[in-house]
Amino acid sequence: MIDQMSPKRVEILSKEELARTLSRLASQVLEEISELENLLLLGIPTRGIQLSEVLATEFQEKTGVKIDQGIIDPTFYRDDLANVGTRLVPSTEIPSTVDGRQVVLIDDVIFTGRTVRAAIESLQAWGRPQRVMLLVMVDRTGHRELPIQPDFCGRQVPTKRTESIQLRFNALDGEEGVFLV
Repeated sequence: MIDQMSPKRVEILSKEELARTLSRLASQVLEEISELENLLLLGIPTRGIQLSEVLATEFQEKTGVKIDQGIIDPTFYRDDLANVGTRLVPSTEIPSTVDGRQVVLIDDVIFTGRTVRAAIESLQAWGRPQRVMLLVMVDRTGHRELPIQPDFCGRQVPTKRTESIQLRFNALDGEEGVFLV
């Protein structure tokens, strides 16, 4: 019997397509960065943290260089906190100074742009990076409320406001891929 109340789920990227996309994104970032020692990856909770860890592994496999990574929590810099609410997320954890570094903010999905704006504002409290870039796995096109665009994007997906995107990793979810719900 089919549950009429369960949401329909559509696979956007399979496990294999996700792996290829991650490899491509890592290569694109490496093409932009001349000094890997100057690179800092900062994952935005929640799935941006895991995505950052996976990409750091990709960078190390491609170059042999261990890339600094951390977490940037934008929660208290949001201008829409009343609408999105708060949740327990890992707090900001930056392994070294951001001054003069090339920082890549990493998030699973960009929707309105408000989370990224808040992450940039939060980052400014930690110092002055040389450059800040944005990497997202999925760009939900057509819903941007702020003029923020990713520098690196795995996939653009037109969505309805009522839909959501899920990035899933084996280590956390027992499956891998990107899904539209």
